[in-house]
Amino acid sequence: MIWFVIIKAVAELALLALVGRFVVGLLAGERREGNVFWQLLDVIARPPLKIARWISPRVILDRHIPLAAFLLTAFVWLAALQGKVSACLEAGLATCQ
Repeated sequence: MIWFVIIKAVAELALLALVGRFVVGLLAGERREGNVFWQLLDVIARPPLKIARWISPRVILDRHIPLAAFLLTAFVWLAALQGKVSACLEAGLATCQ
């Protein structure tokens, strides 16, 4: 069960980084590359972005990769949540507190 918790936490961190990167990109506009917060969030969000680019077909434009990464990471989070809930139901709810 601990693996589900770890995977879920990493997915949550990646999701928050992707959302934060989107918000900072909206606020900073074209100068986002020089923004310190953008650079920090980009470092955190880079692994899901690379995985999304690797598994997506070449027809997908690069500007759509962040959305694909968000959806992929959300799917991983949902799968980890489902695994954690199933493990808790099997082991008993008292052990999951």
